[in-house]
Amino acid sequence: MKKIALFLFIPIFAVIIAVLALILFVNPNQFKPVIVEQVQKQTGLELVISGDIHWNLFPSIGFSLGKIELRNPSGFDEKNLVQFDKAELDVSVRPLLNNTLEIGQITLDGARVYIQTLADGTSNLDSLTKAAAKSEPTPAEKDQVANPEDASPSVETEQKTAAQWQITLAGIEVINASAVIKDATTASYTELSQLNFHLDKFAPGEWSQISFDLAGKTAEQNFTAKGETALNIAKTLDNVIVKNLALAATYADKSNTIKTANISLDQFELGEWANINFDVTGNNAEMSFDAKGATQLRVEKNLNLAEVKGLTLASNLVGDVLPKGKMAIKAAADANYNMPASTATLESLKLELDSIVLDGNASAELLEIPKIRFKFHSPNIDLDEFLGLANTPKVAGSVPSSEEEGSQTSPKPQPSEQEPDLSALKTLDLAGTFTIDKFKASNARLSSVVTDLSVNRGVIKLKKFSSKLYEGSILATATIDARKSVATYSVKKNIKGVQVQPLLEDVMGDGIVAGQGNIDVNVSGKGLAQTTLKKNLKGQVNINFADGAVYGINLPQLIRENYAKFTGKKSEETAQEQKTDFSALTATLNLAGGVMKTNNLSVASPLLRIHGEGQANYIKEDADFLIRTSIVGSLKGQGGKDIDDLKDVTIPVRVSGLWAKPKFKLEFDDVLKAKAKKEAERGLNKLLGDKLDDSQKGEIADKLLKGLFN
Repeated sequence: MKKIALFLFIPIFAVIIAVLALILFVNPNQFKPVIVEQVQKQTGLELVISGDIHWNLFPSIGFSLGKIELRNPSGFDEKNLVQFDKAELDVSVRPLLNNTLEIGQITLDGARVYIQTLADGTSNLDSLTKAAAKSEPTPAEKDQVANPEDASPSVETEQKTAAQWQITLAGIEVINASAVIKDATTASYTELSQLNFHLDKFAPGEWSQISFDLAGKTAEQNFTAKGETALNIAKTLDNVIVKNLALAATYADKSNTIKTANISLDQFELGEWANINFDVTGNNAEMSFDAKGATQLRVEKNLNLAEVKGLTLASNLVGDVLPKGKMAIKAAADANYNMPASTATLESLKLELDSIVLDGNASAELLEIPKIRFKFHSPNIDLDEFLGLANTPKVAGSVPSSEEEGSQTSPKPQPSEQEPDLSALKTLDLAGTFTIDKFKASNARLSSVVTDLSVNRGVIKLKKFSSKLYEGSILATATIDARKSVATYSVKKNIKGVQVQPLLEDVMGDGIVAGQGNIDVNVSGKGLAQTTLKKNLKGQVNINFADGAVYGINLPQLIRENYAKFTGKKSEETAQEQKTDFSALTATLNLAGGVMKTNNLSVASPLLRIHGEGQANYIKEDADFLIRTSIVGSLKGQGGKDIDDLKDVTIPVRVSGLWAKPKFKLEFDDVLKAKAKKEAERGLNKLLGDKLDDSQKGEIADKLLKGLFN
């Protein structure tokens, strides 16, 4: 027994003697010059070890370091690239005999990292990256690793030996760390402070707990993050599992605040589905918001494809900037991202913005300029309801009087004279279709709407806009070129068979014109600011209406009443609708300089022939037209007695004033004056007989007519 005891005691005693000898006769501080020299040799940077190196004996062998600084090259703002106040590391000795490396707690206190890039692109990390590049294996060495059968016996032996080792780590503790990243090439500055990190016992194939927290800022943005999770790295080091992830963050800048942002994940493993939940609350200068959602995430083991399934989002927005002061948003979709092709797709999208519902899909190829394609559909879009205008009826001719204008507390908003900034369109390559079953805007109702749109590097093209509109149809194309600071545009539009009166009643509140309308529009211009757009708009509009009426004026009645005054006859006072019927109404409108002009306005009916000319200023919204009316049939057609002696006489009517309140006035020319004078002389003959000669009768007739025509 004594021999056996002695046999067991000898190796233990030898280990104790070796440890004591290591502590008593080996001063770890003698390695400082060697460490400093090797760092200088490998990186070209100066390492300063200010504190002493101490041995740690219990419960394992290790060492601790005092303050250490890795100097920056010259020319940078701070003297140190990396520094820390204290570091500790220990290793268990006995497990080494069994090819097990048990590393104790690694503690790093007061660490600070300063990374800077100068205006010329030089970085204080350049020395480290060059050193790393030197340490990379040569192509021949890589081939040996890739083809173990070709490797030398020594290399193969080293690989097998390394594979036999097991590594465990008691934990990592980073306390009060900080970092600064400064880049003069992008004028960016990011600072991380109060960075703490904790990893408990780590061993391949076992679960480890991780927690961290940090605070930081970049420019005028401040943020915090705090999280915890569990991590499991496979013994073969080829798989990682994360579970019970909980992350909380905040963010603030001058305009925006994210009060809470929480993300939770049950378990993530390559090739398996993970459940994710999130919620965000915050506000900006104009609204507050909250959002909650959930989804499933899967990443293929080869990392080629990431998929999102069953994404749901519910959000509420509140603020005066919103049309009705608040908005509810709901969304559901599936998505995936193909990493080798850099292509993202959005499928089975269903989006609800209050009462507006959209569905469809989209894809994006993430090139230098993203290539986006989409196809969306909506069963019904009511913009008036969405914008809170559904309960605001339009009132025809609603022009406030001077008293009303004076009583208004707020002035009429002035149109914006600032050109919109469309520079972002230069970074887009977007194309797709948008179909809407029913659409309502400004109370106008459309159906079967099809929009084919593209945006390519600053050029917007409406390739097709088609719709059914009030028993007719509309087909339009348009282009906006925003590649220059002041955009140019062109629009072509064909409207066929539209019932004009119900359209005008819905849009303007007053169907001033009735009939079946055909309108062709071909206009172009430069500038999108409101007044600039009107001034620079030029082109032509052709109008062709059939079987309708112009409301607000009854030309036959107006002619009868005024003719009765001239002839001294009593006008028949009959209640008649204020409209003028026509079988055809045509005109060519020429637009330029904010003015619309025409010289071929033509209205035809069995009773009248009307030719008009004049102009309308669509900046001031007033008009001045002279309409020449010829009677070709019996005026009994619109009530009243016939006036046969006015047949084929041209009677001018002046239309002027604001669009909302036009004024109508007869302007008799010499033909009508002469006809009226003859009628007056004939009346004087019947009344006075031969008591006056013709010249005297003529003078009296002139005096009678003078008051009427002036």
